[in-house]
Amino acid sequence: MDELKHIARHAGVVLAGQLAVMAFGVTDTVVAARYSEAALAALSVGTAVYISVYVGLMGILQALLPVWAELHGARRAADVGPSVRQALYVCCLTIVLGMAVLLAPGPLLNATDVPASLQLEVRRYLAVLAWALPPALLFRLFSTLNQSLGHPRLVSVLQVGSLLLKVPLSVWFAFGGWGLSPQGAVGCAWATLVVNFALLGVAAWLLRTQRLYTPYALWRRMEPPDWRQIGAFLRLGVPAGLAVMVEVTSFALMALFIARLGTTASASHQVASNVAAVLYMTPLALGIAASARTSYWLGANEIGRAGQTAWLGLAAAGVIAAGFSALLAFSAPLVARLYVSEPVVLAAVVALLPWVALYHLGDALQAVALFLLRSYRITMTPLLVYGVLLWGLGLSGGYWLAYEGIGPWPALFQARAFWITSSVALGAVALLLTAILAIATRRATLQG
Repeated sequence: MDELKHIARHAGVVLAGQLAVMAFGVTDTVVAARYSEAALAALSVGTAVYISVYVGLMGILQALLPVWAELHGARRAADVGPSVRQALYVCCLTIVLGMAVLLAPGPLLNATDVPASLQLEVRRYLAVLAWALPPALLFRLFSTLNQSLGHPRLVSVLQVGSLLLKVPLSVWFAFGGWGLSPQGAVGCAWATLVVNFALLGVAAWLLRTQRLYTPYALWRRMEPPDWRQIGAFLRLGVPAGLAVMVEVTSFALMALFIARLGTTASASHQVASNVAAVLYMTPLALGIAASARTSYWLGANEIGRAGQTAWLGLAAAGVIAAGFSALLAFSAPLVARLYVSEPVVLAAVVALLPWVALYHLGDALQAVALFLLRSYRITMTPLLVYGVLLWGLGLSGGYWLAYEGIGPWPALFQARAFWITSSVALGAVALLLTAILAIATRRATLQG
């Protein structure tokens, strides 16, 4: 019970910060919806591309959490600083890759048949976010470090505080005023850029001045690249990042394929995906907390306790997800009205939200299981599972159900086709990752 309380406290702090970050997306969705249906559609497509890039690269950095948590559990504080500085080289690589994609999104937009009428606004939106990516990834490294050391509070305080800056900036830049012309969806991107640099600046100041970081010797001159250690980071981080990218792209590419159904379909999907992303914040926080604590006990060579912690985290995620899914299914009209008021879009959103509720059940369990498997250094198998089920069954199946039909089911030509197949795919992923976790914890206990 004490372990569950520890996970709950850690997850609660992380959740507060993650919800604040998620509120960035909610703010932009509401602002774009009030600006115009076209702006909301452009935001939907642009966000899909950006999130695919950012979350995949973020997954590489987030996968380093067990490394520093184990050093913390083994009482090797002096080794944390050099390890973090080597991770900066990995972070720089992710920045270069991410900016290259965001500054040249044409091939992706053309391959997914995004209408030409949307492409110009989407390109402008992504060009701004390309420069918001470096501070976002560097701050993610700061966040991962704090979570691994059991100090997530500072990160959450910064994220919650940044929301006070993001909301007025998004409104101002989107609608204009005080000498600034209206910029629609692109204005939301400019607001994100300003906030990301502000967060990074405060994070750097905290690392320099706060005593809690002193034992880790973080603020030292950069050592030359240690290719052996960087290689170890990449072997852990790249499969983990690719797995997250497969998950997110299977989710985000839905927006690009749905775009051909028209602005109403894109707008309703943007709202549905935003609701799903908000719900995802709770299992994400639980996954981070449970993984950090599991890795801590593995570093302390308490193998049995690590396994118990892992299963506590997964069970908590399942119970909470069931409650949230039921609540969303029964309150779909109310939730939809929080986002949109236009009757046609409102009806389309209400039709999607019950499928979002089902989607969340599998999403929550697989998310926590994925984090826990990283603690046991298992990253390649989840990547294969994600590729086959999320891209194969979820995304490809959704395309066929939406536009071609599958067996006795005719083509729906509706956004819900993608949500139906993705819900089934995520449920299968959750079952498989849970089974792999059971094998991993049992094997570790026998070997320990």
